[in-house]
Amino acid sequence: MDRRKFMAGCMGLPLLAQASRAQAQAGLTKIIFPFAAGAGGDTLCRLIAQEISPVLQRTIVVENRTGGDGLIGIKSVKGASPDGSMVLVTTGPTMYLLPMVETTPSFDTAKDFMPVSLLARFEFAVVIGPGVDAADFKGFVTWLKAHPDKTSFGVPSNGTIPHFAGSKLEKDLGIPLTRVPYRGSAPILNDLIGGHISFGITTLADALPQHRARGVKIVGVSSAERSPFAPDVPTLKESGIDLVADAWYGMWLPAGSPPEFASKLGAAASAALAKPEVKEKLTAIGLIPVGSSADGLSKELAANTAFWQPIVKATGYKIEN
Repeated sequence: MDRRKFMAGCMGLPLLAQASRAQAQAGLTKIIFPFAAGAGGDTLCRLIAQEISPVLQRTIVVENRTGGDGLIGIKSVKGASPDGSMVLVTTGPTMYLLPMVETTPSFDTAKDFMPVSLLARFEFAVVIGPGVDAADFKGFVTWLKAHPDKTSFGVPSNGTIPHFAGSKLEKDLGIPLTRVPYRGSAPILNDLIGGHISFGITTLADALPQHRARGVKIVGVSSAERSPFAPDVPTLKESGIDLVADAWYGMWLPAGSPPEFASKLGAAASAALAKPEVKEKLTAIGLIPVGSSADGLSKELAANTAFWQPIVKATGYKIEN
């Protein structure tokens, strides 16, 4: 090895040791995200981690612990030490739907986790293919009634909000519908364009590019108010369907975590989400930044649980575990 390089390396060792000591003193917090890297939720986690690290004076890293429709990551935080070393960020539906559909629930959200903050919302859309002759949701319903042999619709997966939104739609419209589960939004959109299914219920952000290119048409959004991403598209409520089915990301700690740390963490996350540059990055990928108190997250979870429980129960859908 070159002597000067060796000496430079040796001189750097005290600095490395000092950095390690500082990191140990500041502490390490892992944000556990139970889904794959690269999607919107993962981007949300990494933006928040970057923003809150200096505020909390802790090293914040994001770890993707995937599998089991989110269960592997959720259970790892459930069993973690309540010392601020692990934080869970996941979708609301994983926290209220999974306990409903498992034959033996793996966790109790209220007992096993401490709420921190609601982070961001995202919406779903009812999307029709080019073979459906309809200009809007009302026309789509008329078309469905006239074509009872063409009522197949796609959802990104079974046991999801689109799955149960389809069940609610079937009940409200009084039209028998045939659900076809896919692995994500992309194959749904491909089959819509190809005429293999008549409509799909999927994430609005995923459907928007093809909607704008006129490959498919979004005829309804699931949010309480019109989406800022598609302001020309009416909500399902506006179209006479009593269904508000937006989804969201939330942040939790293991039960028993220090309330002071939870409060500081929630405040830091909310402040990060209020920054214009963070808002811009999130809205670019179809997420609506929110930020809330722990109580706000708890109320959101309770309202969603109360709304979806009878719908899920009526379907009889269960996951064996």
